[in-house]
Amino acid sequence: MIIAANLKTNLTRKQTTEYLNTLDSLIDASNSTQEVLVFPATSSLNPHAGKVIVGAQNAYPATNGAFTGEIGSEHLAEFGITTILIGHSERRHVLGESQEELVTKFNFYKDLGFKIVYCVGEPLSLREEGEEAMMKYIDAQYEGIDLNYKNLIIAYEPVWAIGTGLTPTSKDIEDLHSKLKEKCSAPLLYGGSVKVANAKEVLGLKSVDGILVGGAALNVEDFNTMINFAQEIE
Repeated sequence: MIIAANLKTNLTRKQTTEYLNTLDSLIDASNSTQEVLVFPATSSLNPHAGKVIVGAQNAYPATNGAFTGEIGSEHLAEFGITTILIGHSERRHVLGESQEELVTKFNFYKDLGFKIVYCVGEPLSLREEGEEAMMKYIDAQYEGIDLNYKNLIIAYEPVWAIGTGLTPTSKDIEDLHSKLKEKCSAPLLYGGSVKVANAKEVLGLKSVDGILVGGAALNVEDFNTMINFAQEIE
């Protein structure tokens, strides 16, 4: 399975280095064979050698240039990073990234051979409108994305569940993941208030290939517990 942590705007560079080193030690101690991805804050990126794969939460679709406040592929190369998170709901809904912008970013990093975790999901208002409206909304987030790209991972995140403590029922997750599996054969992660209390149940669902964890991953022992759940299930 794929167990991913989005650390968002948390942990300094020193704290992130300690986090990654601790996590690697815990993984070594448990002999886990799970694929573990960690996405630190941009200012906390550093070269890392270990079992944990470090990725970028965001980068501009350019090598370098006049893009104030952004980083490009040249900066990621300095840290040995070839994994990126694209389309997270906070990038879409808080920072206003359009589907067109995300497709441009996707294609740029696809051409560089990056492992891409591409996020899709719906706000509560769309879910409440019913399945047809919800699926139409999610389908639009697939437009322009190469679903046959060999290094693609899809992460489904119900926007209304992120950081709220709310989660869809296991049946809801299974039903929607099954529909998304019909669209694309890439590994499919679930993200949306995943924590120690529900991670094992979510990971046990047939159509779930892993999880994308936010705030609950900031505690490295808790995140490692979720990795161990995946190891037990496999």
